[in-house]
Amino acid sequence: MDINGKGDSVDELKGLRITNLDDDDDENIAVDEDDNGEDEDDDDEEEQESVILGFVEKPEHSWSLLRQQFPSKAGGVPAWLDPDNLPTGMSCVCDVCGEPLQFLLQVYAPLAEKDSTFHRTLFVFMCLSMKCLLRDQHEQWKRHPDKQSRSVKVFRCQLPRANSFYSSKPPEGNATDKPLTPGAPLCNWCGTWKGDKFCSSCKVARYCSQKHQVMHWRAGHKLECQQLSLSPQSSDSNACHGEVAQIKAPKGNKSLWPEYEMKNEHESEYDTEMSGDEEHADNSLIPRNKVDDTVKSLMDTFEGDGDKKSWASFQERIGKAPEQVLRYCRSAGSKPLWPILGGRPSKADIPICSYCGGHLCFEFQILPQLLYYFGVKNDAESLDWATIAVYTCEASCEGVRYKQEFAWVQLGTAINCPS
Repeated sequence: MDINGKGDSVDELKGLRITNLDDDDDENIAVDEDDNGEDEDDDDEEEQESVILGFVEKPEHSWSLLRQQFPSKAGGVPAWLDPDNLPTGMSCVCDVCGEPLQFLLQVYAPLAEKDSTFHRTLFVFMCLSMKCLLRDQHEQWKRHPDKQSRSVKVFRCQLPRANSFYSSKPPEGNATDKPLTPGAPLCNWCGTWKGDKFCSSCKVARYCSQKHQVMHWRAGHKLECQQLSLSPQSSDSNACHGEVAQIKAPKGNKSLWPEYEMKNEHESEYDTEMSGDEEHADNSLIPRNKVDDTVKSLMDTFEGDGDKKSWASFQERIGKAPEQVLRYCRSAGSKPLWPILGGRPSKADIPICSYCGGHLCFEFQILPQLLYYFGVKNDAESLDWATIAVYTCEASCEGVRYKQEFAWVQLGTAINCPS
């Protein structure tokens, strides 16, 4: 994903492969510092930007989602870019309930303007509790407190072309591609976070938290633990095979969302001719009317004419490609396509980068259609959002391997406004 202002970000994003990074004749972008925030009339500005749409589909080959392929994906477990220096401690858990966060999606978005961002991936995690998401949405209205309680977290990781994890040559795009290192061993239950805790009995199974150890025990590890403890393999050998945990979701864990590969298309391809809808429908994972029903369920929360007008504009735009789950646009001055008026952030609501002190810029937004693909129920207790907008450091600053970025959650009208 080349997202420089001069280059065509869509063409660079299409393949999501290392070979697309060789074209580095682009100029750096800058966010307009005179921007007064997410005003109600910003929709026209966003419409003029080149937007890349993300669609999910079942992968044809399992190897296509391995980390050495630099994938964009949703559900399952993350394909960590830096497989060793993973987020740890409180970064991995919901700040509201303390439960380990679940992987939502990742976007491979390299920047061509500097070597340190030759590889660059953004990872989004969230808590499964709607109660925590409501609290998260309330917390974001607090103007940059010392400590926020967030249930949605975004991490940015970037690497230069020459690094200790991957070949500097482009991947072959098949099962022969291998990483240079196995990576840190991961939790045997969630397959997501670093397994820095051992089973006290077998000394082989690893976990990110005590809760996941208990869940794995109840799901079957109790029976296999004795066999593992008698095995000549040690925890060191388990670490050597840590790559297995990184690429396969634990069989006993039913709470992980189904895994999809994310494909990308230029939104302008849907502007010119709608007559091609039949072709897209033939390849659709779900009936189009099901997608429409999922999105239109938000209408029940709208209260005023302003929201209905905003929703009509949003639906007209989204309706050209109703199965899209992600909208990407990191051009200068780009903004999210907001479904409703309530719950939009002002410029003051967007914090500065907590690492370099620079500005954050909008990069992509996640649409609620993704929940349908994950099989999330449409009821009051289930996860739901109008959109999740992700803002990242404009300079894509360097330093620690996984930097936490900022996510703004927009929910329904009745609960979007601060109280």
